Amino acid sequence: MKPHLSALARRWRGAWRRWSLWTALVVLVVAMLSTLVWLAGRYEASQVQSRLERDTADAASDIRAALTRNLQSLQALHAGDPGQLAWEVDAAELLRNRRELVRIEWRDADLRVRTHAQSPYRPVAWEVRLREGSQSDAAIACATARRLSSPAYSSSYFQPHGDGLGSEMMELCLPLTAGGRTTGFLVATYSLHDVLINLVAHNLTRRQEASFTEPDGTRLAALGAARRGSRMFTAQHLLDLPGTTLVLRMDSWHTAPSLFPNVLTALVTAMSIALVTVMVVLVRDNRRRLRAERDLADALAFRKAMEDSLVTGLRARDLQGRITYVNPAFCAMVGFSAQELLGQSANAPYWPPERVEEYRQRQAIRFAGTIPPREGFESEFMRKDGTRFPVLIIEAPLINAQGQHTGWMSAFLDISEQRRVEELSRASQERLQATARLATVGEMASLLSHELNQPLAAISSYATGSINLLEAPPAEPAGPASPAQAEQLRDLRMALQHIARQAERAGKVIKSVHDFVRRRDQARESVPAQQLLDAILPLVILQARKLGVRVHTQVEPGLPPVWCDRTMVEQVLLNLARNAMQAMDDPALPARVLTLRVRHAASNQHSAWVEFSVTDVGTGIPPEVAERLFTPFFTTRREGMGLGLSMCRTVIEQHGGYLGFAPHEPRGTVFTFTLPGAGEERP
Repeated sequence: MKPHLSALARRWRGAWRRWSLWTALVVLVVAMLSTLVWLAGRYEASQVQSRLERDTADAASDIRAALTRNLQSLQALHAGDPGQLAWEVDAAELLRNRRELVRIEWRDADLRVRTHAQSPYRPVAWEVRLREGSQSDAAIACATARRLSSPAYSSSYFQPHGDGLGSEMMELCLPLTAGGRTTGFLVATYSLHDVLINLVAHNLTRRQEASFTEPDGTRLAALGAARRGSRMFTAQHLLDLPGTTLVLRMDSWHTAPSLFPNVLTALVTAMSIALVTVMVVLVRDNRRRLRAERDLADALAFRKAMEDSLVTGLRARDLQGRITYVNPAFCAMVGFSAQELLGQSANAPYWPPERVEEYRQRQAIRFAGTIPPREGFESEFMRKDGTRFPVLIIEAPLINAQGQHTGWMSAFLDISEQRRVEELSRASQERLQATARLATVGEMASLLSHELNQPLAAISSYATGSINLLEAPPAEPAGPASPAQAEQLRDLRMALQHIARQAERAGKVIKSVHDFVRRRDQARESVPAQQLLDAILPLVILQARKLGVRVHTQVEPGLPPVWCDRTMVEQVLLNLARNAMQAMDDPALPARVLTLRVRHAASNQHSAWVEFSVTDVGTGIPPEVAERLFTPFFTTRREGMGLGLSMCRTVIEQHGGYLGFAPHEPRGTVFTFTLPGAGEERP
């Protein structure tokens, strides 16, 4: 018996497991069907409620639009200052066309009725005494309109009709003004029931009912006889009018859905098949999605690495000008972090303050649809520390996958180094040109020195010979010369001596220039400062007389002699003096004074220095000229070559001194240079 009992027990346990599985399956199916039915009912109810709310909002919008049109038509009644008869005709016509209006009154500034018009479609027993009272709804609406200086509505009130019935009414008061003063009021009476009939009824279905209610739920007017069902849906919309508030309510009845067993069975079968199909599709789609995500992650990582490795700054902006993206190169370029830049639109922090308005106008032109040049354009940005730097901007429109223009992408190149290289190249080119011109000048100086030495030597020889002839005794005595003739002979001898000395000096100058160009060591000697001034004073005074300039010389006593090339230093002094006198060649200067001063300079126990200064009271040197004053071939005179000051500085620097200039107060300029004193150790 025991084996049979064991087998029976096993069969019962197997059947119990199968029954339990089937029961669980049935319970699962029933739960799924119940859930499905409940969800279907909920979905259907939500759809009905959504449609009802949309219908209510549309009806409220239609009412607002109709009230606005009526307000415009009422305002038009008083256009052109019509007479009473014309007004009554136009008001009657308006009441025939707008059936929701039952009465229109024209009142004066004290709310007394001047005239009125009444709807021909419905008789109403109006109490004139009550309507013109200070506590009437029309008076309250007009008081609100006067306070707001705009049309105002009254609260609803019950008005009896001539047929023993009545309806809810609402007053609209429109103030009439002329020259900023209220001259009267236009009062229009609405029937809430007629508003529903004329403005809402055309959109109602047989299952809907529309009504006006107060905020507390009191029903004022209703329209529609809805068919009763198993469930009612309600939607409300607030009509907030100036002076009052109404609630538009719409009710709808809906029957419960009828579901048959065969439909449910078919639905379960279809759901099972769909479930298996969906599972297969989901598995395949999940694999494709994972593969696409991996590819997208690889693409994003590649793009991120590429953007981080760029030295070109990138910036994206939307159509409103807001910054939506910046790469690390752009952040490093301007010195701001991405968090500080994202979302900026009106004033970018990297715009120089003085150019903000210019950049705003350029941004407005860009967002108006103007395509920037393909080669880009140059601009100037400001780093966070305030330094400015030039950038080259290349912009292109951002187009999304749907082909829509969503913004602008900009690429930025910092061209500071390029500008520096260009400036160095330009300066180098200028130096090369100056060197070439100096070489040409050197060749010309060599040629001139060679060509001028011979005529100068001839002039000196002829002058010396003439002096010798004058000093030689005559072969035959001609008698004593008169005092006048003796005086003329002395003057002639002195002139010839000056000619000989100046010819010799010119020869030395040409020889010094020749040696200077060929970079040979000049012959230097110990020369007192007074002798240097005495050598140039005759030529300086000659030009000073022509220009009306007074020449002052000041030599500090106890000065040591200077160690210099006498001829070249004399030429420097002469050149500076001539420049100073030409700077004072201005008719507006009544007093023209040239001051030549020599004094001790800063010295030490090993060497003594002497300072020479040439001061004028001219117009001074402008800053833009001062920057290039010692540049070769730069000149402000039409007949000048631009080599005088450059050669003067070179001569002084070859002597170990310094040539500079400074403004002279109250006006003018002072040029100073230093020369070493002749010590005992110099030969």
